[in-house]
Amino acid sequence: MALLGGAWTPNLIWHLSGGPRRFGELYRDMAGISPKMLTTRLRELEKKRVVIRSVVPSSPPSVEYALTELGKELIPVIDTIVRVGTRLLHEADRVKGARSA
Repeated sequence: MALLGGAWTPNLIWHLSGGPRRFGELYRDMAGISPKMLTTRLRELEKKRVVIRSVVPSSPPSVEYALTELGKELIPVIDTIVRVGTRLLHEADRVKGARSA
């Protein structure tokens, strides 16, 4: 859980689950995150060997981030958390609606 505990971490892993992404793509897709926080989370995940950073030989050179094999193993965990959270929200809405009726 310490691995997933940081703010934005599950969201970042989820966005990388579709394949390698550039910093700008991640930044655009993750509304509300600051560039500094995105950089911090990417570096933390790189240190934990969840994300790999690759320099793409282009003009100008760019950097892509991708999940490692370890990072890919986290996707089902995050998916399960999202499904359970969604069920809990629907249940809360159902109970709330029953009280109002």
